[in-house]
Amino acid sequence: MNIAIVGASGAVGQELLRVLAEQEFPIERLELFGSKRSAGRTYAFRGKEYVVKELVHDPELFRGIDIAFTSAGAGTSKEFAADITAFGTLLIDNSSAFRMDSDVPLVVPEVNPDDAFNAPRRIIANPNCTTIQMVVALNPIHRLSPISRVHVATYQAASGAGASAMDELVSQYTSLVKGEEPTVDKFAYQLAYNVIPHIDVFQDNGYTKEEMKMYFETKKIMHAPALDVSATCVRVPVMRAHSEAVWVETERELSLDEVRAAFASAPGLVVIDNPASKEYPMPLFTAGKDPVFVGRLRRDITNPRGMSFWIVGDQIKKGAALNAVQIAQLFLKK
Repeated sequence: MNIAIVGASGAVGQELLRVLAEQEFPIERLELFGSKRSAGRTYAFRGKEYVVKELVHDPELFRGIDIAFTSAGAGTSKEFAADITAFGTLLIDNSSAFRMDSDVPLVVPEVNPDDAFNAPRRIIANPNCTTIQMVVALNPIHRLSPISRVHVATYQAASGAGASAMDELVSQYTSLVKGEEPTVDKFAYQLAYNVIPHIDVFQDNGYTKEEMKMYFETKKIMHAPALDVSATCVRVPVMRAHSEAVWVETERELSLDEVRAAFASAPGLVVIDNPASKEYPMPLFTAGKDPVFVGRLRRDITNPRGMSFWIVGDQIKKGAALNAVQIAQLFLKK
């Protein structure tokens, strides 16, 4: 296939190149695009060097491109979507630009793969990273018994704010060890030795935009308008891989054994759940890996229809680049 990556120099753009190589995605032509600042940079892919071209308003840039992955921010996606899709290119967008548009499918291949084939605008949206890993774990439970309510607290790594945020976390620790004042630019406060209960902008209802994304996106992906999600999203001083503490309430009472069996057979999910041996998912061991990892499964002692569990997934990989490539793979299979 002929592939383009818009935002090739960013953290997700670079991860897209790695994932395409790891997945042995068949590529005949590869085009890399970026901002004026990124134009001219070169990146190696499968033994060849590719130069980043400046993204400008010219549909001819995408003539003959089968799939374009965009990860350059919502503003860029909205501005250039018409140019990218002008000659039939399928746009798989990693921003929030189109996620809630009724005529744009929001897809997690383990959950709603068929939605990808109903894209009248030739645009498919990649969900928010926290939503992706949560619905991968919710889906096998929802198939056993519809989920009526979800409460989730996220523990989100610096990677969620991009490559420069990861660099800032490292520099903060370095400065603090030297007794120097750390640089604070990407986050509301110093992240090193701290946690920040604030991701994205606050809304009128007291939730942040990140938390409301989980509310709306989960309903759309799982085709469950009655499923309610209440989230608290927290930034933690971890380099990459987001963690989530999840509580669910189902319509009927489920046994731990049937939920554990459903987890074990679900695509994209790996169970690490042996507390007696201190075995549970952690970012330390899951960063850079493809699946979502689940553990700490237990019954809610206050509600017979409630269960709690802990999930960890690499935000840059499954939470962004891998999910986008898996969407493209649906079309290869079809």
